[in-house]
Amino acid sequence: MALAIMAAGTVSAQKTDWANFSRYEQSNTEIAAAPAQVRRVVFFGNSITDAWPSVRPQFFSGNGFVGRGISGQTTYQFLSRFRDDVINLHPEYVVINAATNDIAENTHPYNADRTFGNIVSMVELAKANGIEPVLTTTLPAAAFYWNPEIKDAPEKIAALNARLAEYARTNGIPFVDYHSALLGADGRGLDPRFSEDGVHPNADGYSVMEKLILPYIGGDATDGTN
Repeated sequence: MALAIMAAGTVSAQKTDWANFSRYEQSNTEIAAAPAQVRRVVFFGNSITDAWPSVRPQFFSGNGFVGRGISGQTTYQFLSRFRDDVINLHPEYVVINAATNDIAENTHPYNADRTFGNIVSMVELAKANGIEPVLTTTLPAAAFYWNPEIKDAPEKIAALNARLAEYARTNGIPFVDYHSALLGADGRGLDPRFSEDGVHPNADGYSVMEKLILPYIGGDATDGTN
C-alpha cells in the first residue's frame, strides 16, 4: 500500500512543470529566430523581473531587452530553465536578479551555500556559452507577506549580497547594487517610495534600477511607464 502511494506521488510529480518551462516556450522560439538586436539582453529572475516589462514596457522594447522572470521561483528553478530561457536565445548579456524567494523559502528551506552555488552555476553556464553575465543584488525586504515566519530576511539578504559582491569582484563580473539605492531609512526594507508591498518595486523603483543597470549593458533610459 505504501509503495502504491509513493508511486502515485511520483506520477503526479512527473506531470508538474516545476520549473515552468512552458511559460516562455512559444516566445523563446520566436525570439531565438528574431534579429540579434531584439534579444541583446535577457533579464532573468523572479516576480521582480517578471513584472518589470509590464510596468516599464518601453525600457524593454526600446532597448532590445527580453524579460524572463517567473513569479515565485527560486534559484533552483532558475537553474533548471536557464538553458531554455537564456542560453538558447543567444543574448550578449544576461542580467541575473535572484534569491528573494530562496530566502522566503518558497521551494526549499533556505541554504545560503546552495543558493549562492546556484547563482555561480548560472554565471558559469553563461560564460561557457559566450554570454556576459551581470550580477545584481537581491532587493531589500524587511519581511515576506506570504511567509511571515521568516524573521531575519534583511540579515540573510545582506549576507548573500556581500558574498555575491566578493565573488563578482574576484572573478571580474559586473555587479550592480540595487539594494543600497532602494533601501529605506530603517536600513531593513524597501524604501516606501519605491514599493507598494515591501518586496516588489513600483514604477519609480524600476526607474532607479534602470539607471543603475544601463551603464553595464548599454541602452537608453525612458521616462514614464509607456
